[in-house]
Amino acid sequence: MMFPDHFSQQASDYARYRPLYPSKLYEYLASLTPEHDRAWDVGTGNGQAAIGLARHYRSVIATDPSEQQIALATPHERVTYRVATAEDSGLEDQSIDLVAVSLAVHWFDLDRFYAEVKRVLKPQGVLAVWCYNLTGITPEVDAVMESYYHDVLGEFWPPQIHWVDEHYQTLPFPFAEIATPEFALEASWSLADLFGYLSSWSAAPKYKEAHGRDSLDVKRAEFEAAWGAAAHGAEINRAVRWPLYLRVGKSATS
Repeated sequence: MMFPDHFSQQASDYARYRPLYPSKLYEYLASLTPEHDRAWDVGTGNGQAAIGLARHYRSVIATDPSEQQIALATPHERVTYRVATAEDSGLEDQSIDLVAVSLAVHWFDLDRFYAEVKRVLKPQGVLAVWCYNLTGITPEVDAVMESYYHDVLGEFWPPQIHWVDEHYQTLPFPFAEIATPEFALEASWSLADLFGYLSSWSAAPKYKEAHGRDSLDVKRAEFEAAWGAAAHGAEINRAVRWPLYLRVGKSATS
């Protein structure tokens, strides 16, 4: 089965530069399931969420349709990586305590994926999906980021990205929803780290294919000026923050 592959081309950048989710997120998700035998990390990418879940579940099945992503995923004794789609996992009926999807559910065929979730979840199982969007660094850097995201890359984003822009609030979610605490990702980055992260965005290679140059070249000087690189040197580190947008549900509604 074909799938919309937005990340294989830049899989190494994805594995290197994506920020880490807070440990309290995994603790919270584990607190919601009565059993901790098996979790399914869907669209695992570099395996980041799978590793976090492995601290709380005896076994984690981590799937991704991209062979390149799976090849670069971080090994862990409790994590089994498989090349598989979200809509056809190959998992047994009612075998999963937690289904987790980090920054990926918007790429799925939602009807088919939700049917698969209902099939594999145990009766008291939980589905959790989450995303983050633009960074919060400084007002000056954030303004350049907004322009880069919308004005430079806007036409190259796949249509599904609107779910992320809307912080998953408009995403169809046919489960009994649970109110969740607030979480955020935080990092201390140099400008080089930020550029590496931006190169992992799915729109970046599409821009390059269309224009024959790196999309960052359009805004590189503005980023450097906003970061303060000219005055302080490019390696100055800044605090970077992403609010996390989380939706959690239990048994399906009618």
